[in-house]
Amino acid sequence: MRHQGIFIPTEERVITILKELVDPQFKELKKLITEGINPLKHNLTVQETAKRLNVSELTIRNYIKKGTIKAEKIGRRIIINSKDLEKSLAEVKSFKYRR
Repeated sequence: MRHQGIFIPTEERVITILKELVDPQFKELKKLITEGINPLKHNLTVQETAKRLNVSELTIRNYIKKGTIKAEKIGRRIIINSKDLEKSLAEVKSFKYRR
């Protein structure tokens, strides 16, 4: 019978091994929890957009009318794509600071 030697890793090696195994799982879990608590909506109403930007609904409607914010009308509802909204806000900021 042949006995193999006992491997005793250093403290640093144990920490490295744990980080390699556990960190990716915690990152994935954190992502799932964040998305579950605060899910990203792709389409927003005028009211939701106004709350998100901390302005009135009338301001959002005026921005849509001017073409600053891109929106689509579905029936009587006005729908704003969140990605388009982010692009619009980035463009407005760049125009503001261009002077």
